[in-house]
Amino acid sequence: MSLPLPPPGTNGDIRLIRTSLPLLREDPQECPRGNALRARALLRQVPPRPRGKPVEDFALGPVMSVLDSVEHEGEDVDSSLARILRNQKYHTGHSSWVESAVRSYLLARTAREAERHLLGRPPTLPVRAQWTAITQIESPDTRGAIRYERTAWGRRYASADGTERELWLLSVNSLKGDRPPAEITEAAAVAATGIPSQSAFHDIFRPAPGSTVHPQRVRVVGVGCGSGEHEVLADWDTAEVERRFVEDAQPVLRRVIEDGRLNPGSSCTRCEGLVGCEQPPRAPGVLGVPGPRRPRIRRSVSASDLRVHARCPAQFHLTRALHLKSGDPESEPVRRGRAVDQWLNLRHEDGCCRTVPLPDVLPGLSPSELPTALTLLMEHQRACPLDGLPSDEVVRIQPRLTMYDPELDVVLIADPDLLYTRSGGWVWHETKTAAKPPWEGRALLETYPQLAFAVLMMSAGVPGGDPRRSLIELEVLYLDAEGTGRSRCEEIDPGDPDTLSEARRVIAALAGPWAVDETYAPTPGSHCAVCDVLRHCAAGRAHLEAP
Repeated sequence: MSLPLPPPGTNGDIRLIRTSLPLLREDPQECPRGNALRARALLRQVPPRPRGKPVEDFALGPVMSVLDSVEHEGEDVDSSLARILRNQKYHTGHSSWVESAVRSYLLARTAREAERHLLGRPPTLPVRAQWTAITQIESPDTRGAIRYERTAWGRRYASADGTERELWLLSVNSLKGDRPPAEITEAAAVAATGIPSQSAFHDIFRPAPGSTVHPQRVRVVGVGCGSGEHEVLADWDTAEVERRFVEDAQPVLRRVIEDGRLNPGSSCTRCEGLVGCEQPPRAPGVLGVPGPRRPRIRRSVSASDLRVHARCPAQFHLTRALHLKSGDPESEPVRRGRAVDQWLNLRHEDGCCRTVPLPDVLPGLSPSELPTALTLLMEHQRACPLDGLPSDEVVRIQPRLTMYDPELDVVLIADPDLLYTRSGGWVWHETKTAAKPPWEGRALLETYPQLAFAVLMMSAGVPGGDPRRSLIELEVLYLDAEGTGRSRCEEIDPGDPDTLSEARRVIAALAGPWAVDETYAPTPGSHCAVCDVLRHCAAGRAHLEAP
């Protein structure tokens, strides 16, 4: 699919192409066209979209701010962290995490400098100016560009004589172990060839004070700020960097900046071209709630997001917006549900799983935990929804479905476990595991809000097909009082007026508080005992310690 430039609903100069490291990941959940537009850094939505944030939603932002103060201004760590704690734009839980993240980072930095010393290599010092690899040409090329800027966000260090440079790539929780070769290579290439520069909003990178000596060797270090894990990802001379860039990074850069394919999802929230895009489908007012009192940056939301916010707004902000995790082991039910889900996904890629032999092991489960998971899988096999499905029907495994509410400027996200066609309609199938019989004494859509979410999406035409033949299925695999495997299946008609009314009521009750929340205050309760971010929540700890 061709890339329209500039796309409808945008304005700006397309002659600048600026790339960053995330674009080289080619994440299948990302939108290729959205990434290509993201590389046109001067394009903006018309009219301009709101960009306000009641609280900061970029986890590493204050970490970088503190490190700038410490490494470039000479401020001591405690004073800089105290200033962050007083800043009202940061959630208190976020500020608490920042303190541990900064200290973890600085310990990692000290350890790697000690390693350099043992290797007989010169120490490195913090570099203030960004490194940007810039190519300027006289007339527009086939992409319409006259300037290319390649950036690599991170912490920068160099030896006093400039012959060695280091670029540290920060991740929020643990060390990111799945960075593709293209991303690591591009980080090294920008460090090797970049010049000191500084950016301004809606402008090109301008020269900045700093050493312009080209290094002879570069090192790329990854660090997880939550855990403190760190690892050298690349340690190459500049000849090796150039060779790897041509082989690994350059082909990916070419693909990324030219790809016009659409794949709507959560990345729609940052796309300047969304208003004029043919995807995702529009559903004004679908959540049935008023918007926030002040315009704010575009957001995405799922049924799971709404459930977490209803339980505790602070937990929602820290885990869903900032993506902070404790690193503590997950509970057995969570791991069991994931293991069952993964096995079913793999088997359903080939169709019905009814006759497939059960596995001897499941990832993440111990031998003592395996029998329960196998019992649940056996129950699913007895009535796999794909059994008997004609071969010409379409089957999609955990597809990402999206819908856009332009009134709230919110992108709705859902990932059904299974989606398949049947006689002209779509069947949306959810599989859940439970340790006891499900939803006793409680309405089905309230127990599983993702079903109410599915009703709203299907009634609005997502994913399409004949609405009269569309259906939502819920399969719950559970153990009875004797420990015997059981399954329960429910069917929901998204076109039924009463069902649609109930779904609207359930989702509006959840979405209303979420849509207007600007503080994300904690609501302590029994859930605090298993909260991923309890370490950074004073209210939750106080609740659990109370007599």
